[in-house]
Amino acid sequence: MLRLTLSSAPFWLDLGLGVRIEVAPLSTALMVAARADPALGVLPAGTGDEALAVIFAKALARRAIRTWEGVGDAAGQPIPVTPEGIDALLDIWPIFEAFQAGYLAKGLELELEKNVCAPSPNGSTAGVSATARPAKGSARTARRS
Repeated sequence: MLRLTLSSAPFWLDLGLGVRIEVAPLSTALMVAARADPALGVLPAGTGDEALAVIFAKALARRAIRTWEGVGDAAGQPIPVTPEGIDALLDIWPIFEAFQAGYLAKGLELELEKNVCAPSPNGSTAGVSATARPAKGSARTARRS
């Protein structure tokens, strides 16, 4: 069952290491805006999935994070949220993983739900029909003649 959250209020997400972020709810508008981020448009051909995941997560985080706690400069003084600060925060592996799992994965779970196929009747191959056919003149066809 799809559960709708009708609240558009920001919420807090604990990322570990004493860091909490307040984020806007993950919405279609945020996802579309992140997909249109200029950083994604200038990637060279052949950019790997891992690099794309990092760039996309940062693009989404720059749009979603409203404020944070537990983030400071080299002297330990709290710093304000900035795009550069968000990128630097997500460069810390445990923080990146927590953001992926606690925020982005929730949206991706919904994306995966719509791609699920209904099970085949009476077993995994009961509803399957053959789609491949040997080409004319192939070894299989030649043996039949």
